[in-house]
Amino acid sequence: MEHNTLILQVSGRFSLETATQKVSMGAGEMLLVQKNQLGEITKTPLDGEDYQTIVICLQEDMLRTIALEEQVETGHKYSGPPNVLIPGNDFLRAFFQSVIPYVRNPHEAVTTSLGMLKVKEAVHLLMHAMPELEEMLFDFSEPYKMDLEKFMLSNFHYNVPVEKFARLTGRSLAGFKRDFQRLFGMSPRHWLQERRLAEARYLIETKNKKPSAIYLDLGFESLSHFSHSFKKKFGKAPTEWSV
Repeated sequence: MEHNTLILQVSGRFSLETATQKVSMGAGEMLLVQKNQLGEITKTPLDGEDYQTIVICLQEDMLRTIALEEQVETGHKYSGPPNVLIPGNDFLRAFFQSVIPYVRNPHEAVTTSLGMLKVKEAVHLLMHAMPELEEMLFDFSEPYKMDLEKFMLSNFHYNVPVEKFARLTGRSLAGFKRDFQRLFGMSPRHWLQERRLAEARYLIETKNKKPSAIYLDLGFESLSHFSHSFKKKFGKAPTEWSV
């Protein structure tokens, strides 16, 4: 998630798992997700209903505009949890209902212009419900140069480009590769492949996991690519290893 994101759950169950947090919500609940995170989302229909979620992306340009209009100045770095369940109130419940027609009629001419007003309304209601979120919403600093080893060990299984790993750790691509080589003794792509395969072997050997159940969660795009890489690394296919 590159931008702060507001998620409105209409029906079904939504779960988000990041390196530091697990959050789940049901129908009628709202979640604010902080920018610059990697996470895994699980969407579960319940009781035969369709699964429905409304996702509102709070892009930085719009938040900067609101900060200027409202003369918002944050003097402290946000230190709360990166993903926050928003307690319901009459204003947010009414907002929730008012957004649904925009989602169900995406091609209407009214959607673009008035839709942006609804996004601004969401920001104001969030600040009203939880004033402490102002520091999260209006933090325009670049991602600080975080602990590279800790970040990669927690997030290696996400299938994202190396360029995104660099950005999320607060580094240029060149700086990321340089720091990575110094820390791990190999290139990011080589390390990611080795780390994912080692984790796959561990899951197959000790957890009796089937290759078809783990390859996507370990960042491989196809079962055939995973099987080929595993056999090249360990000498036999993952299905043979698990026998």
